[in-house]
Amino acid sequence: MPVKLVSVDAVQIAGFKIETKSRQHIAIVDQPQADGGTDAGPTPLEYLFISLAGCIVTIGNIVAKQRRLPIRKIECHVEGELDTDVLMGKSTAVRSGFTGIRVHTKIDADMSQEEKEAFLKEVDARCPISDNIHNLTPVEFSVE
Repeated sequence: MPVKLVSVDAVQIAGFKIETKSRQHIAIVDQPQADGGTDAGPTPLEYLFISLAGCIVTIGNIVAKQRRLPIRKIECHVEGELDTDVLMGKSTAVRSGFTGIRVHTKIDADMSQEEKEAFLKEVDARCPISDNIHNLTPVEFSVE
């Protein structure tokens, strides 16, 4: 069983601005100016959706190549709502996470609607990000 270790590092630069590193790549995390940030990058919530959309398109391309499907292009839009009172510490009445996540895909291919739906179901089943959202994954915290 091949196992791949994935890791990232994050360090606070100033205020809400955070520099993250993954392999040789740097990405900035920030908050909008209206929320006290400098809007230098997406929020952590947006990165979750970026990860999901990116994984759906990536796995979609892998599946299409493996099955030699006539797919020209895949587009993905992800959205969801959450109660911000929880993350601001004003409420504990509901979960801090999204109440639901909607993934809308456009698949440019010579395929029927049923074929596209079956394809997307396979993509969802093979997407590690989707799997981690669908299923409980243990998270272990430590502090120095």
